[in-house]
Amino acid sequence: MEEGTLKSPSNREGTVDHEVTVDHGGSVDYGEADPFQWDTREDCQVRQILDRVADKWSLLVIALLDRRRLRFTELRREIDGISQRMLTVTLRQLERDGLVKRTVHPVVPPRVEYELTPLGGTLHHTIQTLVSWTEEHQNEIAAARADYDARAAAEESP
Repeated sequence: MEEGTLKSPSNREGTVDHEVTVDHGGSVDYGEADPFQWDTREDCQVRQILDRVADKWSLLVIALLDRRRLRFTELRREIDGISQRMLTVTLRQLERDGLVKRTVHPVVPPRVEYELTPLGGTLHHTIQTLVSWTEEHQNEIAAARADYDARAAAEESP
């Protein structure tokens, strides 16, 4: 491969082109736009946040709290397969990140409710976009999976 510069494709208005340099050995330098940069730094906040919000339990909690308050027991009943401990840990982490608000009502026994913060609401919007994309493309993904499985089975058989 010859040394040179490649521009990333831009087909959407407002998208910025980034220079990518390829040296004689085929190594790629993405410059400041390195898509793997966040993943290689041990203490990277972006990676920690993505790990948190992309976790299946967090996604389910955020989805359930859209425009409503729920008690712990209601959340646990709605989320199939989650343990009490995992729900507790998930809610604490989301609260720490400012995505969920915990309200303790001074009654006996104490009543605790959870709701999305305004920041959590913006994340819900993003998650909803991902869900919509998934629903729109689920047939294409199912077809791709079937094709892949058929190729893999053909390669395994003698």
